[in-house]
Amino acid sequence: MKIKRILVLLLVFVTAIALTGKAQNINEKNFSTLKVDDLTDNQIMQFMQQVQASGLSDAQLEQVAAAKGMNSVEIAKLRERVEKLGKTTKNKTETNKTTTIKGRKVANDNEPENPDELDLAAKNDKIQSQADMALTALKSKIFGRDLFANAKAGFEPNLRLATPKNYVIGTDDEILIDIYGYSEANYQLKVSPEGTVNIPYIGVVNVSGLTIEAATARIKSKLTPVYKGLAAGNTKLSVNIGNIRSVKVIVTGEVTKPGTYTLPSLATVFNALYSSGGPSENGSFRNIEVIRAGKKIAILDIYDFLLKGELKNNVRLQDQDIIRIPTYLSRVEMLGEIKRPAIFEMKNGEDLNALLAFAGGFTERAYKARIRVLKNTNTERKIIDVTQNQFDTYQPQSGDKLYVNEILDRFENRVSITGAIFRPGEYELQAGLTLKNLINKAEGLKEDAFLNRAYITRLLPDLNTQLISVDLQKIMNGQADDISLKREDEITISSIFDLKEEFNVTIDGEVREPGKFNYADNMSLEALIIKAGGFKEAATGKRVEVSRRVKNSDATSTSAITSEVFQIDINQDLSSNTASFVLKPYDIVTVRSSPGYEKQKQVRIDGEVMYPGYYTITRKDERISDLVKRAGGLTALAYTNGASLKRASNLETQLDQEKEQQKLLQFKKMQSNGKDTTRNNDIENKVLRNDFVGINLTKILDKPGKRQDLFLESGDVLNVPKQLQTVKVSGQVLSPNTVVYVKTKGFKQYISNAGGFSQGALKSRAYIIYANGAVKSTKKFLFFNNFPVVETGAEIFVPKREEKNKMTAAEVVGITTGVASLGAIILGVLNLMK
Repeated sequence: MKIKRILVLLLVFVTAIALTGKAQNINEKNFSTLKVDDLTDNQIMQFMQQVQASGLSDAQLEQVAAAKGMNSVEIAKLRERVEKLGKTTKNKTETNKTTTIKGRKVANDNEPENPDELDLAAKNDKIQSQADMALTALKSKIFGRDLFANAKAGFEPNLRLATPKNYVIGTDDEILIDIYGYSEANYQLKVSPEGTVNIPYIGVVNVSGLTIEAATARIKSKLTPVYKGLAAGNTKLSVNIGNIRSVKVIVTGEVTKPGTYTLPSLATVFNALYSSGGPSENGSFRNIEVIRAGKKIAILDIYDFLLKGELKNNVRLQDQDIIRIPTYLSRVEMLGEIKRPAIFEMKNGEDLNALLAFAGGFTERAYKARIRVLKNTNTERKIIDVTQNQFDTYQPQSGDKLYVNEILDRFENRVSITGAIFRPGEYELQAGLTLKNLINKAEGLKEDAFLNRAYITRLLPDLNTQLISVDLQKIMNGQADDISLKREDEITISSIFDLKEEFNVTIDGEVREPGKFNYADNMSLEALIIKAGGFKEAATGKRVEVSRRVKNSDATSTSAITSEVFQIDINQDLSSNTASFVLKPYDIVTVRSSPGYEKQKQVRIDGEVMYPGYYTITRKDERISDLVKRAGGLTALAYTNGASLKRASNLETQLDQEKEQQKLLQFKKMQSNGKDTTRNNDIENKVLRNDFVGINLTKILDKPGKRQDLFLESGDVLNVPKQLQTVKVSGQVLSPNTVVYVKTKGFKQYISNAGGFSQGALKSRAYIIYANGAVKSTKKFLFFNNFPVVETGAEIFVPKREEKNKMTAAEVVGITTGVASLGAIILGVLNLMK
């Protein structure tokens, strides 16, 4: 921001050059021939220091630069030079041993700092920052300050409007003379420094100091001898202003940016005020003086514009006019529940009502009966209260601070009613209002109102509450005295449904939408089934079971009845029946399926059969051999010993599933720790293969219908593979692989083909998973391992030995000490026995 300001300020650098006399010999009034390339860096640096110390605004400097006729190309060159010099100066400053920040000297890292100096400098900075914040807050509170603080707003004179009749012509104005009618001519003339214009064929005419209206009359009188039609009316004359002149005005006093401003001759006082930034924090907004030729010709009150939109005394400026902004005489601050809290300037004789008008009046929640005023005396402060009848007589004094409080958040005449009435809410407490009157105001009681008891919560004088119970039914019937209500009474009328459980009934089984339903009086069994969407296709109306709660069971009997069960037969079409079973709250209804209803069940056969695919079970006693026959029998390459049956875990117990799941989680945890990844993957596959049933298809086909020929179940998958020729070896072997099956080889030979057992192998727990899903483990006889027989397509798996923790030195010492102590005790006992 600092460099940007310097760039703007240097637009008028020619003034300093003229003072130093070291630059080019340039005419003070014309710098159009200035060459920036001929200036030295020292000259520009010297002027940078001068403009930083000046109080001129950016707008003022731009106006002066434009008036001096600077070339835009030269201005661009100048800005480029200033940017380069600014960067160079910044770099030099950063490389110095010490840097001055806000008036204090800060040492480099290699030089010690004085803590006292730093603390004092920090305190000074804090005080300065607080002062800047206070000044900013003060400016923001002053009413009217925002008018000139808005950088986007502007009070530019309108140069495109028709020339005002009272416009006074001066030097450098351009006069447009148009003659039309029987004679036609037009002239574009500039007023000379002597105040005259030279009209062709007429001569010199003095127009300076005349208004447009007076100048038109004078020019017409001069043109009439030449243009005879002007007198007869056949020819018309029009005199207007073309390009207007500029005037210089001085803005002084308590102004944000005082100085001399060059403005268009149509500019008014507001134009000059905006260019100068308006009154400062001590400037008056209501007594701005316009001085012309040593005489005060107008006093401008900005409040007229802000409050009424009037531009009273906003006179048009003339050359060398002076606008003086004096200091304010009286300011008061008004806060609280008003529409425009701010600091307002007051004139003599203005009362509190005028101040309220400045503040926009009270807000809707304002306490209007009294305003609190904090006043300054010669020695201390004091507080006074101004009541409403004093508003037109009390005149605020400078420094007063007025507070408008908020009305109390309470009601003087409120009662409320809630519950089982048609219009609950808050109501006006009228004189003599009773409970019955209030209920009638609320459109009466609802049908479900609980009439035996209602409650009135009453606020006591000490703000405690009292609960009053009333018999609402007797009051409404006139059998009891009505109750008079008081301020802030709260009446609560309960509903009968609020005082009991919500009744429901439950239906399960062969209905379309089973679940819980709200109970209704006299609800029949058929009505509940209809609510549940009706029967499913498999449902039967026979033996519908209803279980009911028991309320009077004998709690002392071990054989006490815990529920009543009813079995009812209803029509399948749910037609009405005079003897319909009526339900009670919390009944549970179960609809059974028809005994002879069966859904189609399908199985699948894959592999080496003539017609693989899905087949529907036709009988309850259909077996595996029947499925093979329906599939057209086996192909020539079918390997019946490797056939497997996959069944969806129907034979597993929940406990078995949980055990297998725990194993799987343990293996996955070991795998995540990077332990024996290959083995863990294999074990995981084995754990997941818990839905295979080990069958022997060869024996099943040899003796169909026997015990091994299992009944088919829905979802079964029978797979008959091709002739298998390999054996897979995995787990804790040196080189897990797949080996060609040789009938003469035994278990250990296949392990040898995989490199043998690894060091961590648990040989006694090795097992084989056969192609049909059956599993056989290693058996132990005395000290010998009896390994299972290997068949083609099988997989040998060797598990890992459980790792044992090595004993620590402390554990060894502890055990040794214990053994020694035990030995000593035994010896002592033996010695005693001798």
